[in-house]
Amino acid sequence: MLSLDGIFRLSENNTTLKTELLAGLTTFLTMAYIIFVQPAVLSKDFTGQPTGLDPGAILLATCLVSAFASILMGFYARYPIALAPGMGENFFFVSLIMSLASMGFPDPWQTAFGVVFIAGLLFWLISFFKLRRFLTASVSTDLRNGIAAGIGLFIAFIGFRNGGIIVDKPGTLVGLTDNLFSKDTFVCITGLIIVVTLTIRNVNGAILWGIAGATVVSFFLNKISYNGLFGLPEVGSHIAFHMNFKSALSLQCLPFIAIFLFMDLFDTTGTLLAVGEQGGFIKKGDFPRADRVYMADATGTVAGSLLGTSTVTSYIESASGIACGGKTGLTAVTTGILFLLALLFSPLIGMIANYPPVTSSALIFVGTMMTGNVAKIAWNDYSESFPAFLIIVGIPLSYSISDGIALGVMSYPVVKLLSGKGGEVHKAMYITALLIFLYFVFVR
Repeated sequence: MLSLDGIFRLSENNTTLKTELLAGLTTFLTMAYIIFVQPAVLSKDFTGQPTGLDPGAILLATCLVSAFASILMGFYARYPIALAPGMGENFFFVSLIMSLASMGFPDPWQTAFGVVFIAGLLFWLISFFKLRRFLTASVSTDLRNGIAAGIGLFIAFIGFRNGGIIVDKPGTLVGLTDNLFSKDTFVCITGLIIVVTLTIRNVNGAILWGIAGATVVSFFLNKISYNGLFGLPEVGSHIAFHMNFKSALSLQCLPFIAIFLFMDLFDTTGTLLAVGEQGGFIKKGDFPRADRVYMADATGTVAGSLLGTSTVTSYIESASGIACGGKTGLTAVTTGILFLLALLFSPLIGMIANYPPVTSSALIFVGTMMTGNVAKIAWNDYSESFPAFLIIVGIPLSYSISDGIALGVMSYPVVKLLSGKGGEVHKAMYITALLIFLYFVFVR
């Protein structure tokens, strides 16, 4: 019978069982905020209206698929990389539901799950046939950074709104609240102060501690009530295996499939390179078993769409566990098991997720981290920076991730051609831009 040392090659990687378990716990603490945020994000659209997705079912799906994908990564790819539904992709998923509803689709969220499933399946095939380099070359680095920054601004904007800091204002659309010291804003600001302070002091799980602090304040302000600590999720309506493939394969959905595919691919690539450099996994420019990482990631997305959650991706927060000494897949397996155990605390999680100001600080801070990608854009090359800028401002101003990305993707080939740099544009980008253009002309 194989031992843990034999399975995960602990001795070979100069690590111990204790170190790997502690690293897995650290990774879990830094990314566990998704358990609270995901039901809050997917259950309501950006106007506060129900999407039709049951919070309890979302919670169940989030924990199950995060556990499955992280454990798969640990055993199959043998890297300390944990997975969960991605921040950014979850907001795009809600944006897709809203777009489908506005286009008259009778089952928007079922169609959206179909779109995610197809994108995940394509990602799986690309990983299996080792074609990822073809797609990663099609979207420029500057556009990718623009997408990350734009989604970051959007997430932060929603966090400010959920926290009651930014409100509707006649004449200027939005503005600062006139009651900056209301209970809602106090909860948001308290959580934000905790997150920022602990992050600066390099405390693991800063975002989770911020949510915890905001929860305590909310309880004493009588904004939430204690409904128990232990218990499994209460599922009001089932969302697993409710995909509509026929609608998802319609012409209107093709651009969305492409965008989901690109977002997942680049998220995984970015995380892979970041943790690879930090953990010393890259050897002479090569990342051993990289295709296994992509396969595990793609399988997680397919499983997530089946169970009822948005795109699953590798988490950059895995770097926290690596910083604590995690070097093998046992770290990821430990994180996955902890996601399963989190299901036992469903009443507490549901109580937190149902009061938006509690998780608003997490959204604002995650938005801060994502917006940092603007520093990586080549601002002096306007053929790159202008389309990226359209994405950055287009996402929050249009209140739609898909529309913001569409502005940049459509403009990119045009700007490149007009500047005499059409040869720098990948053929796949021309096709994607054309599909989006046709969608806006003939469908939208």
